[in-house]
Amino acid sequence: MNVLILSTIWGIVMMFSGLVFKKGGYATYLAIAGALVLLLGSIGDVSNVVITHSTFGGMLSFDGFTELFLSVILVATLFYFLLSGREIEAVGNGGFDYYALIFFVITGITLSASYNNLLMLFLGIEILSIPLYILTGSDKKNLKSNEASLKYFLMGSFITGVMLLGITLIYGDTGSFNLGPAASPFGMMAASLPVLSKVGLLLLMFAMAFKVSAAPFHFWTPDVYDGAPTVFSSFMATIVKAGGFIAFLRLFGDGYANTQYSWGSAMLVLIVLTLLIGNLTAVFQQSAKRMMAYSSIAQAGFMLMAVYSHNTEATDGFLVYTASYCLATVGVFATLSKVKDHAYEGFNGLAKKEPLLALTTAICLLSLAGIPLTGGFLGKYYMLYALIKSGQGPYMLVFAVLCAAVSVYYYFRLIQAMYFKEGNPATAPVSTGLKVGMVGLTVLIILLGIMPYDLLINWKLFF
Repeated sequence: MNVLILSTIWGIVMMFSGLVFKKGGYATYLAIAGALVLLLGSIGDVSNVVITHSTFGGMLSFDGFTELFLSVILVATLFYFLLSGREIEAVGNGGFDYYALIFFVITGITLSASYNNLLMLFLGIEILSIPLYILTGSDKKNLKSNEASLKYFLMGSFITGVMLLGITLIYGDTGSFNLGPAASPFGMMAASLPVLSKVGLLLLMFAMAFKVSAAPFHFWTPDVYDGAPTVFSSFMATIVKAGGFIAFLRLFGDGYANTQYSWGSAMLVLIVLTLLIGNLTAVFQQSAKRMMAYSSIAQAGFMLMAVYSHNTEATDGFLVYTASYCLATVGVFATLSKVKDHAYEGFNGLAKKEPLLALTTAICLLSLAGIPLTGGFLGKYYMLYALIKSGQGPYMLVFAVLCAAVSVYYYFRLIQAMYFKEGNPATAPVSTGLKVGMVGLTVLIILLGIMPYDLLINWKLFF
C-alpha cells in the first residue's frame, strides 16, 4: 500500500516541481530520490510499517509475492532513471512532466499487481495506459512520434472497450466483480462454466494479450516502439510490460486458475503464435530498435508460460525472468539512445570506440538470448520447467527451445556488428555515470544467473 500512495504523491510532486525549477537539470535527481523513497516504502510494507492498512474493502490485496514483484520493478525503475535520465530531460522542457507521468504509470502497475476486483484491474490498466499514449507522442515535432501516439491511443481505446465488455459479461453471469473461489461461483461451477462467463474470460484474455504485446494482438508494438522516443520505448518494453504481465498472472493464475479447462487451450495458442511470430519477424529486421520491439514480443511468449502454468516454479521463474529481462532491456535501450543510427551498420566498430559500453551491451544481449551464466538463461529454464510441471508434453518444450535458438541469431547479429565489423559509429557523448550504471546492471544480471535463490527467490521468505 505504501508504494501505491507514495508513487501518486511523488507524481504530483514532480508535476508541480516543473513550476519551481523552470530551468530544469534537477528533474533526474528528484526522480531518483522518488524511486528511493518508493523502495523504502516497499521495505516498510514488508516490515508492516504502512501509511494505511486500508485495502478499499478488500478490493486490493498485498501479499508477499506482490510486494517482492513491486520491489523488483522499483529497482529496475531506479536503473532506468540512472541510465536514461539525461535523455528524458532532453525530450521535454526539463523533463518534470514526463517523470510525473512515469510515476503515475507506477501507480497503475501497483494497482495491476494488487487488485482483487475486476474494477480495480480496469482502473490499474487505464492509469498505466493513458500516460503511455502521451509519452509516445512526446517528440512533438516528429511526425512519426505523433502518428505512433495516435495509433496507440485509438487501438488502446478499442481494446479498453473489449476489456469492459468482458468484465460486464462476467458480472452479468456471476453478480460479482471479485476474484477468487471464495468470492466467485466459478469454484463451485468449474465443471459447467456458463457461456457468458467463458466469453467474458476470453475477451479479458484478448485485452490483456494486447497490453503485453502477445500475438496476434501485437501489431501495434513495432510502430509504437519505433515512433516513440527511444528512452520511452525502453520504459514501455520493460517495466510497463512487466506490469501488464503481473495483472495477467493475477487474473488467470490466481483468480480463475480453477477454470483453466475453459481458457487453457486459447492460452497455449497465444504462446505458440507469440513465440513463432515474434522470433521470425525479428530475424528479418534491419533496425536494431525494431528488432528489440519484435524480440520483446518473443520474450512475451516465455512470460505467458508462467500465466498458463500457475505453479510454484512459475512464480519463482516469473520473478527471475522479470528482473533479468527488465535489466537487460533497459541496458540495451540505454546504448540505443547513444547510437545515432539504429540500423545494424550503425553499430559497426562500437567495441573499438566505446569498449565498456559494447561489453556491457553484449552481456545484456547474451542474457536476452538465454545464454548460461546469465539471469536470462535461468528465467527461460524456470518457464520451461513450470510448463512441464503443469503437464505439457515434450512438443511444446522442443518448440520453445527451437524458438529460443532462433533468437540467438538476431541478438548475436548486433554483437557481431559491434565486435567483428569495421566502422566508426556516430554516438552521443557517453558519461562516466552511464558506464558505471551499465556495469552495475550487468553485474546484477550475472549474479541472477549464478545465485538466483540468494539474490531473489529466497527473499519471498522475508515478505
